[in-house]
Amino acid sequence: MSSPIISAPAIEARNLTFQYSETAGVVFENFNLTIAAGERFGLLGPNGAGKTTLINLITGVLQAQKGSINIFEKNISTQSTEAKRLFGFVPQHHSFYPDLSPVENLDFFGAWAGMNRTAIKQRTEELLNVLGLTTVGNKPVSKFSGGMKSRVNLAIGVIHKPQILFLDEPTTGVDVQSRHAVIQYLKDLNKAGTTLVYTSHLLSEAETLCTRVALLDNGKIMVEDILPNLLQSEPGGLETLFLNLTGKNYRDT
Repeated sequence: MSSPIISAPAIEARNLTFQYSETAGVVFENFNLTIAAGERFGLLGPNGAGKTTLINLITGVLQAQKGSINIFEKNISTQSTEAKRLFGFVPQHHSFYPDLSPVENLDFFGAWAGMNRTAIKQRTEELLNVLGLTTVGNKPVSKFSGGMKSRVNLAIGVIHKPQILFLDEPTTGVDVQSRHAVIQYLKDLNKAGTTLVYTSHLLSEAETLCTRVALLDNGKIMVEDILPNLLQSEPGGLETLFLNLTGKNYRDT
């Protein structure tokens, strides 16, 4: 009998140490994290917990002083080009050219990702349709509502069909209908094989989207488990668990 095929982790961070300066103190020290392929992984924590820093380390924006980060077995430091082709990123703040249309933005970012013109055209038509942007595909994005802009932001992040999608507060400032549509699209992407790594302060949304959650604070994982186990351990839900672990004092100063 042949052995079962075990897929490589989507993300594997091992013994990471990182600090911004000698006076700022250690942000991460001997930090470890594994995210399995196909997960909808939620990385949650208060302001200053280290979420953005960790995402910047994983995506190669920052370089760890020690340790290693692999994305589907491609090292983000030594195999940067190959590793970066495997993921897409949807930032909290819109990252597009507002004077351009969705079609023009997707054309630019698709080419930047190395896609040919035929593939860009086909993918653009698909994304505009599934994200409800077909009728405004050639209008300047600057004229759009917040929800429509967020959908353009999402389309740019997935134009090249990444194996991993990083999402930083993807539904901030959007209406209920747009939030529902975005969450459903993300679930559909995941069903098709895309690993999702999601950060947000919207804990109720995390409960809807994520299959596994890690609560991060001060550069350390306070708790990590599949969502049903976390909810079983704390009947009050993720928000109550979050406050119990990280405290109730102001964290936005």
